[in-house]
Amino acid sequence: MLAAMGQDIGGADAPWREAALRFFTEQLASPETFAAFVVDDPEIGVVAGAAGNCNVHPPGPNDLSTTRGHLYNVSTEPAFRRRGLARACVIALLDWYRDETAVGQVELHATAEGDGLYRALGFADSSYPAQRLRIVRA
Repeated sequence: MLAAMGQDIGGADAPWREAALRFFTEQLASPETFAAFVVDDPEIGVVAGAAGNCNVHPPGPNDLSTTRGHLYNVSTEPAFRRRGLARACVIALLDWYRDETAVGQVELHATAEGDGLYRALGFADSSYPAQRLRIVRA
C-alpha cells in the first residue's frame, strides 16, 4: 500500500517498521478509538485489511459530532485482489464507525486504484483538499 502511494518503504530493517509495530500494538489496546479488520489466509497469513481511528474534531454546520474517523492502511496482497476482500474490510470498519463510535464523518486518502471502491461506498471529494507541512526537528 505504501509503495503504491509512491513512498520508498526501504528494506525489512527500515526504522519506520519498528515504529509502526509499536503504534499498531498501542492502538489495538484502545478499541474505543481504533479498529482493524483483516482477511487471513490459513497458509499465507493476512492478505487484506483496513484500519481506522477516531479523532477529536470541532463540530461544524454540516456535522455536529465532535469525532471524526480516519480510514487508512487499506490494502490487499496482489494475488488476492479483485475478490472483494478490501471492500469487506472497509465495510466492517464503516459498520464499526456507525455502530460503536460517535463519528460523524470518515475521511481517507485514496490511491487511484482504490478510488472506485471508496466512491461506490459513498465517499466523495472534499471541498477543501488536504495540504501538508512536514515538521522537521533538529
